[in-house]
This record gives sequence, C-alpha cells and structure tokens, in this order.
Amino acid sequence: MDVTMDGTRQQRRGNTRQRIQDVALALFAEQGYEKTSLREIAERLEVTKAALYYHFKTKEEIIVSIFADLTKPIENLIEWGKDQPHTLETKREILRRYSQILTDAAPLFRFMQENQATVRELRIGDSFKDRMSGLRDIIIDPDAPLADQVRCVSALITLHAGMHFLHDLDGDPEEKREAILEVAVDLVTQAHQGT
Repeated sequence: MDVTMDGTRQQRRGNTRQRIQDVALALFAEQGYEKTSLREIAERLEVTKAALYYHFKTKEEIIVSIFADLTKPIENLIEWGKDQPHTLETKREILRRYSQILTDAAPLFRFMQENQATVRELRIGDSFKDRMSGLRDIIIDPDAPLADQVRCVSALITLHAGMHFLHDLDGDPEEKREAILEVAVDLVTQAHQGT
C-alpha cells in the first residue's frame, strides 16, 4: 500500500512541478522574467509561496528545470543519431524529429529569444550550443565539400529560423511547420546528392 501511495504522491509532485513550470513560463512571457516574482507565480497557481518553495527556491531554478526538461529530447535525439548509419534517411529522420522537438518546446525558445540577458547569465545558452554542436556533428559528413556541410548546418538553422520568423505569419501552424521541414530536408538532400 505504501508503494502505491508513494507512486501516487510522486505522480502528483511531477504534475505540480510541471504546472509550476508552465505557469512561470507563461508569466515570464507576459510580463518578462525580471518583473515576475515567485509570489506572483504562487498566486497564479493558487498555492502558498511555501508550497512553491517545496519544489523551487528561485526563479532561476524554475527556468533551468524547464530548459533541462524541454531539451532532454534533443539529447535523446543526438544519442539516437550517433548509433544510426550516416545515411540520407537518417538525416531526414533527425530533421523530422528535431522539428517536432522545436514545436513542443516553442514557449521555451520564445523565452530564450526574448530574455537573452537572462539566458546568458544562467548559462543555459552555452548548454544549448553544446546540443546544437552535437546535432551538427551527426548531420554533416566531415569529408563532404564545404558547401554541402554548410547546407546540412543550414537545414538546422532553417528549422530554428522558421520557428521564430514564421510564427506570426497567418496560416495553419502545422502547415508552416511542414513547409519549414520540407525546405530543411531539401537542403540535406541536395548536400547528400553532392557527395
């Protein structure tokens, strides 16, 4: 019986932690990271500040945890990619999966874009650059001509740029995501045909 209670309690904790992250990210987007207090996060959640402290002591802990949770799929993708044959289909699959990861983590990436000073201060940008380097290393062929290596890296950049710059355009978000992905896949296909 204790195991079930512990499991249930752990599940509840996980849900509360995620609710805190979601509410904090929404408030950071609405009024800015610097202007948001832990008290406001607790009020929006309708919990006491002490209840919030049980999970997170600072705003920094919250944003670092959001970053870790939402970018874990990138780490998983890199690990998967390292074990795959270096083929065009693998590269296409990496781009497909990465496109979905970016879509799922869009609120975090918007936060990073709008709060660059905080991102620098908390050094989450450095960690993200490391992940991007890992993706770059599995998507390019080091022996390929430089222009083809650039095409492969440009495919990753296309996914990022599309997420940021096409976000406000009219149209179905999924259609936009698919169009961006199509262009990125075209770049790696062209690079692959060049080698």
